[in-house]
Amino acid sequence: MAERLPSTRIVAAAVSLVLGIGLMGGAAAGSWLTESPAKGTPTPEAAFAKGQDAWRNTPVDTLFPRTVEGLAAGPGGADRTWIRIAVAPDADCTAAAEGPLAKELAPAGCARLLRATYVDATRTDVITVGAQTTKADRSGMMDLNARFSTHNLATRTALMPLPLAARGTPAEGFGPAQRASWTVRILTDIPVVVYAVSGFADGREVTDPQPADAAVQPGTATAPAESGLGHDAKGLADKVTATFRAASGIPASPTEEAP
Repeated sequence: MAERLPSTRIVAAAVSLVLGIGLMGGAAAGSWLTESPAKGTPTPEAAFAKGQDAWRNTPVDTLFPRTVEGLAAGPGGADRTWIRIAVAPDADCTAAAEGPLAKELAPAGCARLLRATYVDATRTDVITVGAQTTKADRSGMMDLNARFSTHNLATRTALMPLPLAARGTPAEGFGPAQRASWTVRILTDIPVVVYAVSGFADGREVTDPQPADAAVQPGTATAPAESGLGHDAKGLADKVTATFRAASGIPASPTEEAP
């Protein structure tokens, strides 16, 4: 018995090793099947779930970078640079922060609202960017997007987002009357609504604001178009959309890169 004991132990150890490898392999295969269809890309369900907590799990300097470079994002394909000058404390969504837009977004619920204000490199334009994380599921976000599209809610002047003014900055005089261009994005792959609103840093009032999608069209001769304010709103909304998607594990598209 004493002479056979070592060989018995060796056999038992070998069996345990094989079983352990099998269990680890099975666990790994299971995680690949449930979390990532290929090369670390999450399933749509996993990305949506991760997007619900992106505002909580991602540093503010990632979601709203201190400096954002917009390559070819200006009029005529000019490069733009935006510098963050203010960040609002994360808050519940209310009409005080979003104006009448809050009522239209209410069916999706609100988990958290984040906002920041930027100035362009020439300190001529100011832009507030907002990101509302909703309580809606994927179907709810699809419904919200369909309602905004059907009724053209994103382009209604009455539903322009409110700006975030900041004392002691170029955006100190950025109020509702200074809004010149805006965009509202209802995302459906993550439960987030991204918006941006822009105006002049000198505090001048704008009597004829224009949606960013219209202001960036070639040949448009309006003040928001010629000043680049439509490009500012669109460009920063594009960048913030990309950062929230990246924080949810969604790869950037060829035309969408996080800063």
